[in-house]
Amino acid sequence: MNDKVIKVYKKGGETPLDCIDNLKKERPELGLLPITYAGRLDPLAEGLLLLLIGEECKKKDEYINLSKEYEVEVLFGFETDTYDVMGKVMTEEATSGKLFEKYSVLLTEVFGKLGQTVPNSFPNFASKIQDIIPQFIGKIKQSYPPYSSRPVKGKPLFMWAREGKLDEIEIPAHNVFIENIEIAGNREILGKELLEEIKEKLANVKGDFRQEEIIDIWENELRNKEDEKYPVIKLRISCGSGVYVRVIAQEIGEKLGLPSLALKIVRTKVGEYYI
Repeated sequence: MNDKVIKVYKKGGETPLDCIDNLKKERPELGLLPITYAGRLDPLAEGLLLLLIGEECKKKDEYINLSKEYEVEVLFGFETDTYDVMGKVMTEEATSGKLFEKYSVLLTEVFGKLGQTVPNSFPNFASKIQDIIPQFIGKIKQSYPPYSSRPVKGKPLFMWAREGKLDEIEIPAHNVFIENIEIAGNREILGKELLEEIKEKLANVKGDFRQEEIIDIWENELRNKEDEKYPVIKLRISCGSGVYVRVIAQEIGEKLGLPSLALKIVRTKVGEYYI
């Protein structure tokens, strides 16, 4: 923290405006100063948020354009319309109990390099992830997720999506830069644990994000799958400004022929500012 830039940890479910309000409560002497945030985070995303104080607000664009680092957990087995757990489940194939059977070769080589023990039931698609990672590195064109605030014809994409009118527009793409992606770990999660995690995450989200409807959908999807195991791969991503890491999570599964989504996103670094 200094007089110009304050680092805060945005919790899952909080908005950047919540973070500003909390700061003003903790630091009443800042109440009369202009304060803004540099770099938006999705509702479920958490991690480093920079708050600019006073005259530093005029440099907001400079801070927004700083490089970023994220840790993202990619859950395999489900796909949603938001590319994270806050959306409607779009596929049933992955919840048929065939996930591990379809990709059955163990991950000895990949996770051996990480010094980790490969779970007996863990399929071989992480080694496949290692193979496709180069396709995401460098300057690439990335489509905006349907549930985002990117305006199209004067209306944000998420409104087109909610109205079921995405087929009436062309979802835009933009050029982004990804410096590096590495596999940082793995775990398995039981269906009952996944449901509890999702319900806890959505309970913390404020505003109208279809929370009740989404929870009902997840409860229906996982009703008879309490003891079924789903793989989660943790990725560490270094990138430029404007990258949607939940799009990366979704596209990795797409290239593997598996449904996938972002289970957890943590921003760990902005420029030279760390958590």
